[in-house]
Amino acid sequence: MLGFMSESISTKLLFAQWVTRENFRPYGQVIFAAVDGKSFDAEDAQLNLQNGVPRFYIMRLQEEGRKFGQITRHVLCTQCLGSLEGKDWLMAVAPPGDSDKPSLDDVVAFRIPGNCFIKLDVGTWHAGPYFDADFVDFYNLELSDTNVVDHFTFDFVKHHNLVFEIV
Repeated sequence: MLGFMSESISTKLLFAQWVTRENFRPYGQVIFAAVDGKSFDAEDAQLNLQNGVPRFYIMRLQEEGRKFGQITRHVLCTQCLGSLEGKDWLMAVAPPGDSDKPSLDDVVAFRIPGNCFIKLDVGTWHAGPYFDADFVDFYNLELSDTNVVDHFTFDFVKHHNLVFEIV
């Protein structure tokens, strides 16, 4: 839950749509299971991890509700996220761009089933993962120092007096 809530901050509802390869294309890729031995093609994750040492790990996230006031992007690498144990989850995104801030109208939310993962394109703005369980374990593929040297955040509360809530 956000600790900065006050009466002067507006809330914008984001209706989560089920993720598909087509509707997620402006932000990255959705990767579903494929038959073993299939040749590499455009449906496989197109990764950019050349700017450092890749890090693949499992992160345990605690339930934080569905509201957010900040959104982040990484401009040096792609990032892959997926839940373990088949749990559905939510993610808000905005397309990458040349600006140091996302457009309010470009922020959308997706419901992601537990049988796939998403690959965020370089520069894709993102908030989440969000979920309704007490905790969910996620696998995460990024660079080893992504959260130190490649973590650019835009604060909607500070600049627009606004938080988003995924419904």
